[in-house]
Amino acid sequence: MNNQQAKEILALYRPGTADAEDPFFAEALQRCDREPELKRWFDEHCTVYTAIRARFKQIAVPEGLKQQILSECTARAKIIWWQRPELLAVAAAIALLMGLAVFWLRTPRPGEDTFGHYSTRMTGIARRGDYLMDFETNDLTQIRSYLAQHHAPADYVLPAGLRKVAATGCAVEGWQNTKASMICFRTGKPLPPGEANDLWLFVIDRSAVKDAPASSAPQFAKVNRFITATWAQGDRLYLLLTEGDQRTIQQYL
Repeated sequence: MNNQQAKEILALYRPGTADAEDPFFAEALQRCDREPELKRWFDEHCTVYTAIRARFKQIAVPEGLKQQILSECTARAKIIWWQRPELLAVAAAIALLMGLAVFWLRTPRPGEDTFGHYSTRMTGIARRGDYLMDFETNDLTQIRSYLAQHHAPADYVLPAGLRKVAATGCAVEGWQNTKASMICFRTGKPLPPGEANDLWLFVIDRSAVKDAPASSAPQFAKVNRFITATWAQGDRLYLLLTEGDQRTIQQYL
């Protein structure tokens, strides 16, 4: 792992949370102890994240708001909240801070448009489970239609092995002002409670990812307990990932 790869992983790190104990970040955090430049970058990332979170916490809740909401709910009274100055002020403050946070988080920084960052970001989405399927179905035709309607890549070609796996749905993910299609699958292995997928395919326009592989031959990479396979076909870039090793993922290609 080099400094750039470590940055791409640590960009997902949330200081003050259980991320400090998450094995996903362990190697990158250890590298910070050895690389002063990386440590300075990481400290800045944590400072900005902490500052934004602190500002959210500083937004004061109007006195008596909880009691009033409970009493009005009990009475089933209609609350026209936008006519109340104190609630309007809170809403405006939240909107402003959210806007600043989104701007900071989404503004591309040097190196953030690279393939390495893209791969780490999409792996992080699957690993954390911090997504909601926009459309749930096991019908691949309907999935393709949904993605096309939402202007995400829908002209993908599924590998022969992947066509034998049950689909569960799809979602549209944002990446550097473009859209990536995420198609979710379930291999049939036992899953932890609350999890519906254990195999993910991401498809994006190859020109949107700097240094994206151009070969149609799959390239494999290990990211902690995940294995990824990446290949290009036409103007599309494919990223398939699941838990396991190279032999695990090869059966779906």
